[in-house]
Amino acid sequence: MIKKPERAFALAFKELYSYVNSPVLYGIGVFFLLFTSIWLFNFQEYFVQNMATLRPYFASFPLVFILVIPVITMRTWAEERKTGTVELLLTMPFSEWDLVLGKFISSLAVVVTLLFLTLPLPLSLLPLGRFDGGVIAGEYLGALLLGSSAAALGNLLSSLAKNQGGAFLGSAAVLLAVMLINMIPQTADLPLPLVQMMNFISLSFHFESFSKGLIDSRDLAFFVLSTALFLYLNTQALLYRKWR
Repeated sequence: MIKKPERAFALAFKELYSYVNSPVLYGIGVFFLLFTSIWLFNFQEYFVQNMATLRPYFASFPLVFILVIPVITMRTWAEERKTGTVELLLTMPFSEWDLVLGKFISSLAVVVTLLFLTLPLPLSLLPLGRFDGGVIAGEYLGALLLGSSAAALGNLLSSLAKNQGGAFLGSAAVLLAVMLINMIPQTADLPLPLVQMMNFISLSFHFESFSKGLIDSRDLAFFVLSTALFLYLNTQALLYRKWR
């Protein structure tokens, strides 16, 4: 019998093994690296700015996560439902939290891997100016927290979808909304309470301080609590399916 603390990691290793053997992972990794690099050097014209900062680079992360995260999470639960193995998982000696955490840990591990693969770019730029290491560390922390919250949301939406296509489209649409909703007040004159509400639920709004290298405890708490909320809702979705 697998000990309870190890159940989630056992499932996470199983999921990671399937990721490694899927060409989709390598495709999305190449897309992620190309998109962020092209964004920095072509759209932001990094060398023309003549500034020792990576803020324009990390500013692309909310945009690229809109497509990358759904690809990572679309198969976590939707594929289980399509093949009927979700019922088998629910009958195994795993709690709903074990299953949800296992799927989430594997998704987060992929996000961490993608972030790790971006390290050669800032390292290659360091000799060109006086970069602040603390600022870069804060930016990477923000990217990790952003990816964590988005991955938890993607897994939740995957558990509600019937197939991978629906999971991808649903996750991409929802992430597009929660990433960019804070841009609406920039183009429309809205009441202050509505603007504050849009900013509060926007993932990219809470990422802005991290993209500047600032660690705001309010934004840190938002990402941690939103991740926990999405994971909790995921367990409730499983319970509903189990006892339906």
